[in-house]
Amino acid sequence: MRKVYLFLMVFIAAGCFSQNKQILYNFTTVPQSLMTNPGADVSYKFYFGVPLLSGISGNVGSTSFSAYDLFADNGVDFNTKLLNVVHRSSQNDKLVFNEQLEVFSGGFKLGDWLENKGYISFGMYQEFDFMMFMPKDVAILALEGNRDYLGKSFNLGDLSLKTEMLSVLHVGFHKNVTDRLVLGGRAKIYSSAFNATSTKNSGYIYTVPGTTTAYEQVIYSDLQLNTAGIAAYTAEGYEGDVARDIRKKMLFGGDLGLGFDLGLTYYPKKNIQFTASILDVGFVKHSKDVETFTYKGYYKYEGVNPNFDGTNTPDNAYQQFVDAIPLDTIYNAYKTWRPIKFNSSYQYSFNDSRGGADCNCSVSESQYKNAIGAQLFVMTTPRAPMAALTGYYRRNLFDKLEMKATYTVDSYSYKNIGLGMSSTLGAFNVYLMADNLLEYRDLAKANSLSFQFGFNFIFKDSNSPY
Repeated sequence: MRKVYLFLMVFIAAGCFSQNKQILYNFTTVPQSLMTNPGADVSYKFYFGVPLLSGISGNVGSTSFSAYDLFADNGVDFNTKLLNVVHRSSQNDKLVFNEQLEVFSGGFKLGDWLENKGYISFGMYQEFDFMMFMPKDVAILALEGNRDYLGKSFNLGDLSLKTEMLSVLHVGFHKNVTDRLVLGGRAKIYSSAFNATSTKNSGYIYTVPGTTTAYEQVIYSDLQLNTAGIAAYTAEGYEGDVARDIRKKMLFGGDLGLGFDLGLTYYPKKNIQFTASILDVGFVKHSKDVETFTYKGYYKYEGVNPNFDGTNTPDNAYQQFVDAIPLDTIYNAYKTWRPIKFNSSYQYSFNDSRGGADCNCSVSESQYKNAIGAQLFVMTTPRAPMAALTGYYRRNLFDKLEMKATYTVDSYSYKNIGLGMSSTLGAFNVYLMADNLLEYRDLAKANSLSFQFGFNFIFKDSNSPY
């Protein structure tokens, strides 16, 4: 029964995947912007992050409901509120969560300012992803039953989720190929502590009045849940230390995988910039502590509508159902692909801080007080791609303080206003970014929230014109 409970628990839980970081993207006064574009135009001699504090971020979002819709103290019964949420949702609605913690990070320039041979960056971060689409048909069947839905085919393919905790060790290189073009790439080694994936399900359930009996009910099921790194904790008699086991797996004791990022920055003119990046093109091979649970089969029942709970079931229908659609466990390795993310931006800069644009310097050395731009973000999901469009304004308020304001349109909100700040005092850099600021008046009604902050030490080249 423990395996049955695990199967149901993972399906009922809500999930998420790594999301858009539109404030951090191309915010090059923050070293972590290299993680959103390995070809970002950075100018540090070298930098290093404060361990465990250089990059902390979190994101939660729902495209169909907020916490207020379920838990508002308005006198409406919770079951009624839950049904209302389910009925107004679609199978493409999703509930998402992502958490990321940078363990360590650093970077340094190869060669001096006059002879730039490239830039090396490196680090390690931990990430937790969890994403599930709304299983609308399954939820209606579970909450209301089929009495009022005779003739309706309930789609079991609505069940779709992916969740994983992993660590990523990475090293990147980028170089100013010309005065106008910067190219970069990053190699990654993934170490997965645990994974649960169920994205290719199909099947249906329907009930109709029978011709010779009360009802005719047909169930076709092709459901599969792949898990890795979980079985030991659900086994009978487990007495280990879960936190210690997960730490070991995060330090490359888990399932391993490989991936890469690519990026570029191009200046058609001194004050016009184009960037693009593709991130997390990679996979993880799951082979340790693997269990795959399947519900596959076909069952047809004619008679009084059964409950399938093993008690008070006529004509031994429950046992016939179990025999026709059994819960099987398979122990084969499997592979998962990381969600690929694509970014692109166009930026126009103005108000040269040196009083003009006629200096004898490269494009990447020009500094402007103001910039406006637009960014496109697209991420793969088990169904339709997730997309977001952002307009932004950047401003150098002082030599040591830069701000970035964003307005984002995505599947969560059409009024997402964000703000980011980066300040460097001496060599010490601090940055703070938050999204959906209008929702902070009542967080319970927010459909999505995200934040990022961190601390770094940045050392600029003494020959730099800055």
